[in-house]
Amino acid sequence: MVSTIVHQLTKNLSMEEIENSGFGPYYIDHTVGIWPQAAGGVPFNACEFQSKGDPITDLFEDLAAEQKARSTYDNILRVVRDIPEIADPIKFLRAREIVHFQRFGEALRSVQEQLDAKNFYAFNPSFDMPCMETCKDCK
Repeated sequence: MVSTIVHQLTKNLSMEEIENSGFGPYYIDHTVGIWPQAAGGVPFNACEFQSKGDPITDLFEDLAAEQKARSTYDNILRVVRDIPEIADPIKFLRAREIVHFQRFGEALRSVQEQLDAKNFYAFNPSFDMPCMETCKDCK
């Protein structure tokens, strides 16, 4: 959705508008094609996805990612609040981030409730197999 908004805003820019808006360096590299990057110019890459294979760690990362996205949408809304054709889809995306944050929070609470279960952290289920033959506590 954000890429579509960017495309709609840039598809008919004149060269003068491109130069005056500060969009010139981007235009030189990508014309008006969509190249996902942060506002500071850092391109999107696989580092945006964080995973440790530990449910507690990963859920906290997911919660943080949703809040960072919500903050970004808040910042965008401060800039485009008077442009409903941009603000309305961004408001939708922001609301979605809030719901995702709530669902990840529910998942985290569910996992945390299981922390008292026997041998919750005796092994990493995504990597290790339980030591049923050698570990008395695992039986």
